[in-house]
Amino acid sequence: MHDFDRIVERRNTNSVKWDGLDQLYGREDLLPLWVADMDFPVAPAITEALKKRLEHGVYGYSLISNRYYEAVIKWMEKRHNWSIQKEWIVFTPGVVPALSYAVKAFTKPGDKVILQSPVYHPFYSSITDNGRHVVTNPLIYRDGKYYMDYEDLEKKIDSKTRLLFLCSPHNPVGRVWKEEELRKLGEICIKNDIIVVSDEIHFDIVFKGHKHTVFANVSEEIKENSIICTAPSKTFNIAGLQVSNIIIPNRRLRERFIIELEKDHILSPNIFGQEALIAAYEQSEDWLEQLIDYIEGNKDYFMDFVKENLPQLDVIDSEGTFLLWVDCSRLNMDSEELKDFFINKCRLALNQGDMFGEEGKLFYRFNIGCPRKIMEEALMRIKEGVESL
Repeated sequence: MHDFDRIVERRNTNSVKWDGLDQLYGREDLLPLWVADMDFPVAPAITEALKKRLEHGVYGYSLISNRYYEAVIKWMEKRHNWSIQKEWIVFTPGVVPALSYAVKAFTKPGDKVILQSPVYHPFYSSITDNGRHVVTNPLIYRDGKYYMDYEDLEKKIDSKTRLLFLCSPHNPVGRVWKEEELRKLGEICIKNDIIVVSDEIHFDIVFKGHKHTVFANVSEEIKENSIICTAPSKTFNIAGLQVSNIIIPNRRLRERFIIELEKDHILSPNIFGQEALIAAYEQSEDWLEQLIDYIEGNKDYFMDFVKENLPQLDVIDSEGTFLLWVDCSRLNMDSEELKDFFINKCRLALNQGDMFGEEGKLFYRFNIGCPRKIMEEALMRIKEGVESL
């Protein structure tokens, strides 16, 4: 059994999550449950693979090995029932850069890109920083759950709409989309000649009773109209090694995407990223199964604690990811008051909901990918903060 309760000191390690909180939040004495990396040591096989490569002592330019491609292909088949081919796999140093490359590859300045808000905030900047326009197709929030709004989507499509960003599973709301939901979305996009870029970086962390469907695996027509963004980074907590795989079955779309990569000389992963991916996908599935159980336990603990002690909060029951989306509107504070409350009363570093879009106002995102003692401490701080109001 792997020990996910063990607390690893991450301060003073140049951790984005733990260091530099003063610059972001105005004080250093905060417990961080914000940026989406986990506080768990990686699977032992990954550590051993990196040690072995380190001991070699020469770290020159590297090719992508056949073993790397085979590891990706076998993982997709085993975990996601999706049969892919080697030539479909395109390396990028992260999913976020891939979003920008897709925008440049498949749209022109002035074109429109649809996203389903509230959604992962780099979706917005990947569009606007490249001179394209964001079109929001807000999710419907009803009875504590989120749904796609197909009627609104069809109303907002026009001749300038070229691309749709899908977040699956959805960050931050935690929906694991059902196959029929994806099919309906895909058919609307095909009918209107809109390419779908599906960010599936959280697709390995799905809770009991739910099943992730790769968007391209819904139908042959949808497969030919989609770009699937994957990575081992969230699954195995190796975001710092900067390795992702963009899977593009359609040759024409793939060639257009690769042209944009070549302009910036994106060639292959660094040596250590490649070794980590292989060790993750070949030898670390047992670690992942235990991780998912632990995170689901964290989710259950969080929701039970809030139900018993913090009736002012409404937690969206996540179906996957290690993130929780919390409605704080019943605290009866405006956005600035909430920010001050969580930072200065609760001493927590969290993600404000409005960074995910206007629809996220008065929500907060919590990262529960941490030892339970850290989460328990965070919840006690909120309880004490509420009691002090």
